[in-house]
Amino acid sequence: MKQLFTCLFICICLSLQAQLKSPADFLPSYGKQVTYHYQVENYFSYLVQNSGYIQHKPYGQTNEERGLNAYYISTPENLKDIENIRQNNLYNIGMGPKPAVAIDKAIVWLSFNVHGNEPAGTESAMNVAYELINPANTATKEWLQNTIVILDPCVNPDGFSHYGNWLRSISGKEPHTGTTDREHMEPWPGGRENHYAYDLNRDWAWQVQTETQQRMALYNEWMPMVHVDVHEMGFNEPYFFPPPAEPMHDYITPAQKDFYSVIGEMTAKKFDANGWSYFTREVYDLFYPSYGDTYPSFNGAVGMTYEQGGIGAGRAVQMRNGTTLTLQDRINHHTTAVLTAVETASWQKDKLVKNFRAYFKDSRENPKGTYRTYIVKNNGKTEELAKLLTRNKIQYAFADETKKLSGYHYQSDKDKDFVLEPNDLIISINQPKALLTQVLFEPQQHLSDSLSYDITAWALPHAYGIDSYALKKEISVKTKTEVTYKGKFEYDRVYAYYIPWNGRASAKILAQLHKNKIKVRSARKAALYRGIKVSPGDLVVLKGDNSQLTEFKQAMTVLLESKRDYEVIESGFAINGSDLGGESYPLLEEPKVLLVAGKDVNSTDFGQAWFYMDEIIDYPVSIVDLQNFAGVKLADFNTLLIPDGWYSLSEPEKVRIDTFITNGGKVIAMGGALNLFDDRPGYSLTKYATDAARNTAKDKEEAEELNARYYNYESFLRRGISSVVTGAIIENTIDTTHPLNYGLGNTYFSLKISDARYQLLKGAVNTAYIPAGYKSFGFIGSSLKKTFANTVTFAVEQKGQGQIIYMVDNPLFRGFWENGNLLFSNALFLVN
Repeated sequence: MKQLFTCLFICICLSLQAQLKSPADFLPSYGKQVTYHYQVENYFSYLVQNSGYIQHKPYGQTNEERGLNAYYISTPENLKDIENIRQNNLYNIGMGPKPAVAIDKAIVWLSFNVHGNEPAGTESAMNVAYELINPANTATKEWLQNTIVILDPCVNPDGFSHYGNWLRSISGKEPHTGTTDREHMEPWPGGRENHYAYDLNRDWAWQVQTETQQRMALYNEWMPMVHVDVHEMGFNEPYFFPPPAEPMHDYITPAQKDFYSVIGEMTAKKFDANGWSYFTREVYDLFYPSYGDTYPSFNGAVGMTYEQGGIGAGRAVQMRNGTTLTLQDRINHHTTAVLTAVETASWQKDKLVKNFRAYFKDSRENPKGTYRTYIVKNNGKTEELAKLLTRNKIQYAFADETKKLSGYHYQSDKDKDFVLEPNDLIISINQPKALLTQVLFEPQQHLSDSLSYDITAWALPHAYGIDSYALKKEISVKTKTEVTYKGKFEYDRVYAYYIPWNGRASAKILAQLHKNKIKVRSARKAALYRGIKVSPGDLVVLKGDNSQLTEFKQAMTVLLESKRDYEVIESGFAINGSDLGGESYPLLEEPKVLLVAGKDVNSTDFGQAWFYMDEIIDYPVSIVDLQNFAGVKLADFNTLLIPDGWYSLSEPEKVRIDTFITNGGKVIAMGGALNLFDDRPGYSLTKYATDAARNTAKDKEEAEELNARYYNYESFLRRGISSVVTGAIIENTIDTTHPLNYGLGNTYFSLKISDARYQLLKGAVNTAYIPAGYKSFGFIGSSLKKTFANTVTFAVEQKGQGQIIYMVDNPLFRGFWENGNLLFSNALFLVN
């Protein structure tokens, strides 16, 4: 009888498993309409409740309070041992303790919908999960015997919801396959990016955004061997899967390249059998380190991008070849490709495990780069760099002694002697993340092909603007785990508070002081007080300026709690330099900020400015769409931020901005916004210093067009890149006496991502310009490179009682250019 009940129980369980619903059975419009995000979560909850092959792992929340979720998929036996499997993987690459039981499995991470308006990713994620755990699919059950699948169905829930909610709201009963219908015309800013209009697919290494920070914490707890990043591209394109295109970074290993070839062959067979079009080895390279394919690759995995045509397709669209591409087609293609990746990883399990461990062993014992140790001098920005290293699980320490050393100096681009001092940051490549460390710190990256998809230089010492050195050997010095601060100077009375201006923490403190209506002064010249050396830009809060605070000392102690290097000044009398009551300490005006948004504005550049205001400095900003700009009372503001864009303002709107500046307003114009002022009466901004220079440029352009008549078809693209820069680091000479440059150092290295160039301005302050014979890192087209010399990067022009700050380059680019964050803080707060 007991055996009978056992058999019946097993039969009931099998019956329930066999009845597991597919997405098409569970969701009423699956494959015909984009699924609401809550429905996606409901479906995965249903799978978890009805199958022993899947476990839920929530890992965070978005800015709009949507859940971030991953799902572990494998056999019930493997899921029972999931923690031992995870620990065993980390232990064998030197990143964790020894597990209780050593269990080797292939670990495959699948990421869907990092771009919200590429919905076939999340739609196919549901189908992939179903097929992996579907009781009727015996093949996937075999794969899962030796494989752990970590599936993230929606990396960007906010963007996915923005797009899906919009498409749902404008959809008629039947899909419109013609491209003139509004379902193929997504409005600004679109759902591609997250809440702050950041492209999360460019954020893997920098981890600026909360979604990335939370996801990468889980990623580093697992360190998968294979990572599949599922995307969509323009709807007329065939499917892309690996092998990737050149340039491939030199640090991509032969073992990784072998897997790309295997996966390409396996996937091609499946697509051939279905008659589906595809391509490999074109467009999608492996160079810039912050993508969903490159970042995993620099962490030992086989990182892969999968691209399905679909952006702008809505529910269905007619392609150039006359066929109709449906949402269901896109789901089918992704499902087949992604399942093939899991199948290949399972089949190659032993080789994957072996190669993955060898990757970490070889990167430590036989490092690829030139340098073995990186030293970053201590200043206010070093703390932010240490946070970035921590997020990436890159090990570091701080010097606890003084020592004379010699090494490559990033800022001068040559070898120099220097002194290692206590609190300097030391990063050795003798650690598990050796190769990633080298990728992020090597001064120059080798390009095998100039046709790169993204920026080609990113060395962190230049991004953070900190004096740094690279050494070809390891060093032996006494170290400590954190920066230590000298004790505060003893004082009998409080005359003022001194706050160094040395990084984003200073800007955030200043923002809080302004929000609390506390008056602040900024030093314009160096001075010395008892034990305190004041540099230009440093902040001073005088008790005498803030008589409204009955408990001045108590209020300031609370506000400055997070800024450990502040000091109390007892007397305003300077030992050397100006007294605190002198003209070298002007009061700072409280910014009242208006940020322009809307369809003519570059959404990502707008998002970077918005994120800076909201999250980096936590300061209020009003945002207005351009269509409503005419109705805004500009007199209520004193600062106008105009991000990069393609502006077509009417003359009366331009005159309103002119009047705003003349009456004492400050405009910060970035990138394409400079076209609003280029060659306009009353402004000095111009691309050509003289009419003769303009005519010479025109003659040269006409001569090149004449020569182009003899080019063959194939050479056009290659010749075109001689006038292109996709992202290179360029040396700038800066005016260190100007408030726009306080705290930046003696030289500013800017990230140049466009060919825009303007002559040095007449009658204005050229605060940063590219000198003749400038140093650069990364690719710049040969004909373009020489034209950058003696062109302006940042400038400040006085107009009436106000001023305009011209930013040819975007200092807030992707949020990771930390010296750019400080420069923007200077523009907002210190340029009065």
